[in-house]
Amino acid sequence: MADSSQMNAGTAQPAHRGGFPPFDHTTFPSQIFWLAITFTILLVFMWRVVVPAIGGTLAERRKRIASELAQAEADRREADNAWSTYQTTLIEARERARALVEENRTRVTADVDRQEKAADSAADDAVAKAEARLAQLRAEARGHITRAAEEAAISIVARLTGDSISPEDAAAAVRAVQG
Repeated sequence: MADSSQMNAGTAQPAHRGGFPPFDHTTFPSQIFWLAITFTILLVFMWRVVVPAIGGTLAERRKRIASELAQAEADRREADNAWSTYQTTLIEARERARALVEENRTRVTADVDRQEKAADSAADDAVAKAEARLAQLRAEARGHITRAAEEAAISIVARLTGDSISPEDAAAAVRAVQG
């Protein structure tokens, strides 16, 4: 039996002290020491590397948003200016047309008074020419205004969205607005 007790002694497991190693109260001081060192290293890393990177990204984003908002406001003002220029040009063209019509009517009336029989045919010719000229001026004014509006629409879309639209798309949009 002596042999079997030696065998048992050779295969016997060492005696356990405590239980789960982190819960062993004899190692608490070294665990707290390493926890403090690890926490300090992590805190310094976050403070020196991560926080400045996040702050830089946020600052850059704020700058870009502010820049884009300023550009959008400038584009809006430019569009408003283009619209008021369009309206002003249209009003001026109408006033010029009215002035031309009134001028032609006055001239025709004076000619009718002086030469009653010959003035009827001359008045008809003058009115026809004036109306053709007015139609031509209106068509030219509309063409200039339409081209200006199309160019403004292309520019506005490019500045607001960064995309480019074709002149045909811009022309379609202007026609839709004009009705």
